[in-house]
Amino acid sequence: MLIKVLNRIERMVYSIFDFFTGIFMSIWFVLLNIQFGRGILFFGRMHVRKHPNSKIIIGDDCRFRNRYHSNLIGINHPCMLSTQAPEAVIQIGKGCGFSGTTIGAFTSIVFGDNVRCGANTLITDGDWHLDDPRVGLPKKVEIRSNVWLGYGVIVMKGVTIGENSIIGAGSVVVSDIPPNCIAAGNPCKVLKALDEKG
Repeated sequence: MLIKVLNRIERMVYSIFDFFTGIFMSIWFVLLNIQFGRGILFFGRMHVRKHPNSKIIIGDDCRFRNRYHSNLIGINHPCMLSTQAPEAVIQIGKGCGFSGTTIGAFTSIVFGDNVRCGANTLITDGDWHLDDPRVGLPKKVEIRSNVWLGYGVIVMKGVTIGENSIIGAGSVVVSDIPPNCIAAGNPCKVLKALDEKG
C-alpha cells in the first residue's frame, strides 16, 4: 500500500515538473525560431543547439522523453537536437516519439509520421570533425513513416529507411533499408519481410 502511495506521489510531482518544463521548452523553441505543432510533450528538459539560419520543424503530438526513468528501459541522456550548418534541416512528422535520442544534422534529416525512436538512439547525416581530411561529406537521411528504431540503434549518413520497417536493437544502419521489413545487425541487414496485413 505504501509503495502505491509513493508511486502516485512521484507521478504527481513529475507531472507538475513536466507541465512547467513544457512551458519552458515552448518558450525556448520560439526564441530559437523552431517551428512546432500542437500537443508536444516533454518528459524532462531536452537539449537543443540550432545553427543560425538552419531549420528545425516538429509536427503535432510528438513526445520527447528526457529523464532517465521516463522510459523504463533506461535513458542515458536527454534528447538532443542539433543543426551544425546554416543550411541544415531537421524535420519531424506528426506523432513521433523519442527517448534519449540524439539527432545531429549538417544537411537534412527528415522523419515521416509516427516514427518511434527507442532509448539512446542516434541519427546523424555526417561524420563530424569535418576538418579531418579522412571525413567524407554529409549526406541526407530520411526515416519514413511508421518506422520503429529499437534500443541503441545508430543511423548513419546517406541512409533511407522505408515505411513500416523495424530496426532491431543495437543495429548500425549504414545503407538503405526497404519498406515493410525487419532488419538488424552491424551492419544492419534485412532479416525478413513484414506481412502488410499484420
